[in-house]
Amino acid sequence: MGYKRRVTFYEKEIDPGNVLSPADGISGGRMQQGGTSQSGETDSGTKEYKNFITVDVYDEFANYQGIQSGWFAKEVRDRFNMELNIIAPNVTGGGDTLFESRSATGSLGDLILVNTANGKFNQLVDSGLVIDCTELVRDKDLMKNYGNAVKRTNELAGTEGIYGFPNSISSHAAVEPSEGSDPTFGPYIRWEYYRELGYPEMNGLEDFLDVLEQMQTLARKEGSSDIYAISLFKDWDYNMMNNAKQIACMYGYDELGFVLSRADGTDYQDILDPDSFYIKALRFFNEANARGLVDPDSASQNFDSWLEKYQTGRVLYSPWPWVGQSMYNNVENKTAGRGFKLAPVKDMQIFSFGCWPEGDSTSIIAIGSGAEDPGRLADFIDWLYTPEGFELNGQANGAAGPRGLTWELGEDGELVLTEFGNRALPNNQEPVPEEYGGGTWGNGVSALNFRTFSLQETDPNTGAPYDYLRWESTIEANRTALDEDWSERMGADTAMEYLEQHGMILTAPGANYSTPAEDANITTMRERCKSTVIDTSWNMIFAPADAFDGLLKEMQDIAAGLGYEEVYAADLKNAKDQTAARKAAAEKYPLEESGEK
Repeated sequence: MGYKRRVTFYEKEIDPGNVLSPADGISGGRMQQGGTSQSGETDSGTKEYKNFITVDVYDEFANYQGIQSGWFAKEVRDRFNMELNIIAPNVTGGGDTLFESRSATGSLGDLILVNTANGKFNQLVDSGLVIDCTELVRDKDLMKNYGNAVKRTNELAGTEGIYGFPNSISSHAAVEPSEGSDPTFGPYIRWEYYRELGYPEMNGLEDFLDVLEQMQTLARKEGSSDIYAISLFKDWDYNMMNNAKQIACMYGYDELGFVLSRADGTDYQDILDPDSFYIKALRFFNEANARGLVDPDSASQNFDSWLEKYQTGRVLYSPWPWVGQSMYNNVENKTAGRGFKLAPVKDMQIFSFGCWPEGDSTSIIAIGSGAEDPGRLADFIDWLYTPEGFELNGQANGAAGPRGLTWELGEDGELVLTEFGNRALPNNQEPVPEEYGGGTWGNGVSALNFRTFSLQETDPNTGAPYDYLRWESTIEANRTALDEDWSERMGADTAMEYLEQHGMILTAPGANYSTPAEDANITTMRERCKSTVIDTSWNMIFAPADAFDGLLKEMQDIAAGLGYEEVYAADLKNAKDQTAARKAAAEKYPLEESGEK
């Protein structure tokens, strides 16, 4: 399974004669574009930024806090003479506390990356925390190529101007999955133990749990007693326990407040309903804990310590491909037949985010009102929306990285990973040559975690997908023992191909929708309710089995007394509005008008 050249790239035609060739050399140069900044032009016409600056980046999507290091830091420094100081709510306890405390000072950050739900975009604009970038970006390629998506996103700001730039712009139909070779969610397991068990059939969650138990027994025979089938963490809990919600995503649902909304808009579940997938997930984890399958560190560890357990092979199930596969599936392990692969649970129908022809306006990047050099930051944002910018910054989400270091053009013009790329990608701790910034590859990956395009888009510089896993050369090179066995057993080259073949993917059309600001009373009740929901959910997992239903009743009663029904009603309205927006997007950007796939 490979790729076909797409007919169009956003609003610009691809010129097949304008793609890179082996004769083009290793680097395409350091092109800078437009904007008013503390800079001058060199003789070659590229920007020269005179003074070095540190940019405070308030980033709700980042899972790292501190100064960006390594190879991506060198790219940013060389191009813009600046460094990125990442400020990450995910690392400091999650929730809105950091947003509110920094907003109160009048300076959220120089660069601001936020989720716009609950009217946050309007709040940023109305409070003067972000600037109008209209003049800064008027003549930039960002507006020439993606102006429609930018304008549609800024309609949500409630005032004229350009205050933010959207995530995941796509040229594909709204109903096409936006992910690359793997979905965003799914049950990924250590395939070598599943193979050793004889590939037992798994019809649903109960079978899946039985298999995980058998896998843990095998793994501990070969390794240590601190290997667990399941490990959890609290960092991303918001309206509910995030790890539990991942089970709902296996069955076509995603969260909106206290509602689980089905991707196709055919069903909405109250998370506290005893038959909801959220409660089913809590029962699943409770039973797993009773069998000794849940890491006892789960309630106390953070995201980083959780990730480290995947790197060292101490967890057997991953709810996301970009954790298990990225942390453990290096060349050495895969060649030996070890690694994470999608598990074939027969009744699953995994939630997939559709493509966003108008951009995903729920996630934006903006320039803070206190920025020292807004023109330079506008240049930086403009660069993020270039093919080269996506190759580098988008590596965190599956793009190939720097040409010449991780990939190159072969003699026949086909894109191939270098020896270094094969060792380093996707997120391995491979030492990086000093000329590229030193350190290790994994530590140098962009911490922004902001994807300007959909991963499956075609890079107009190469005519190939940004997703290096879809290159013909990568597919062929990935014929390791692990990949061969999985493909032979599953009858597909990739997880997404398998899911599409078996009707196991359910796509939510990509719509330009973000929840509006909610009433202050609803917010107050939500804060009280979600504390009860989250705390009790964790207690339910580690409680004796005969105490589960009593805790569920207690959670329901306490939440009801705190105004849960009113909050749920508001969330349900938003979920239905979201479904309406998704249906409108599917009609506006139908599959038959999307070009070749």
